[in-house]
Amino acid sequence: MSQQVRGVIARSKGAPVELVDIVIPDPGPGEVVVAVQACGVCHTDLTYREGGINDDFPFLLGHEAAGVVESVGEGVDLVAPGDFVVLNWRAVCGKCRACKRGRPQYCFDTYNATQKMTLTDGTELTPALGIGAFADKTLVHQGQCTKVEPGTDPAVAGLLGCGVMAGLGAAINTGGVDRTDSVAVIGCGGVGDAAIAGARLVGAHTIVAIDRDKQKLEWARELGATHTIDATEVDDVVTAVQDLTGGFGVDVAIDAVGRPETWKQAFYLRDLAGTVVLVGVPTPDMKLEMPLLDFFSHGGALKSSWYGDCLPERDFPVLIDLYRQGRLPLERFVSERIALQEVEEAFESMHRGAVLRSVVVL
Repeated sequence: MSQQVRGVIARSKGAPVELVDIVIPDPGPGEVVVAVQACGVCHTDLTYREGGINDDFPFLLGHEAAGVVESVGEGVDLVAPGDFVVLNWRAVCGKCRACKRGRPQYCFDTYNATQKMTLTDGTELTPALGIGAFADKTLVHQGQCTKVEPGTDPAVAGLLGCGVMAGLGAAINTGGVDRTDSVAVIGCGGVGDAAIAGARLVGAHTIVAIDRDKQKLEWARELGATHTIDATEVDDVVTAVQDLTGGFGVDVAIDAVGRPETWKQAFYLRDLAGTVVLVGVPTPDMKLEMPLLDFFSHGGALKSSWYGDCLPERDFPVLIDLYRQGRLPLERFVSERIALQEVEEAFESMHRGAVLRSVVVL
């Protein structure tokens, strides 16, 4: 029997979000209803509200979440009622050409729930990243549920569902950072600071944080940056990084902003044969113009990082274990805990750069 619960929706482009009643159907084949316990406020949710993803309004926002499986549909065998799970937006299919080549982190045909959640008048909702977790409960595919250690703070665990995993994975999975490497991260918001935490976790000996905001640079130091550069106080960021690395540049440069000018900085502030990782998301109008010879002469690797190239069933439990052991300070990303009706205010805090993450706690 369907249920009526609260949910936060974006009804039209740029309009303030609304807390309304929504309808959750009983789970069908392969589907799961999850009672949401916490959900981070991610910039992607704001992008949905602004129409930057698509125009399939109304959107049920929220996707960076953890909770408890309440009920399951026919054929569900990955989780059971009572399991504590982190939700993910890349449930791999196991059948596409990427999966068959042993690269499921690049799955080209990820799963979502088949049924639609709706408004009480029957209007179908589009769940953000196939999840829609600014709600008391949500309907997802079983592959979007990753079991992790019960008893973990849901506000912390849920952050692995998007931004923190994106940053950690950009450093560890995509960038392949290890203890022999020097690293620079441009943009020290939630994703950039997660990349810094990831570089520290694997023992990178030099970690340079670059931003224009002093508070963000302070957060970066707390999460493992060995050096910080305030871009407003130097003539040239590339030269400043080279001065910290014997004149050579870093082995791995991570652009967590996603603009042509920051990508160029990342390209030129790395050492010869170094790696550039783009994890910040550009907008469709952005263009890049550079001498082709520079690509050839600098060598190395130029990579984009999708969701930190993670495999949730592999990565989430390990990272939660590291957090519980005190080796990965995920709790530092939780700037504030808010109620479901405070999402719009959380967007404003995000705009001001006042938080790493606001987390809705239900």
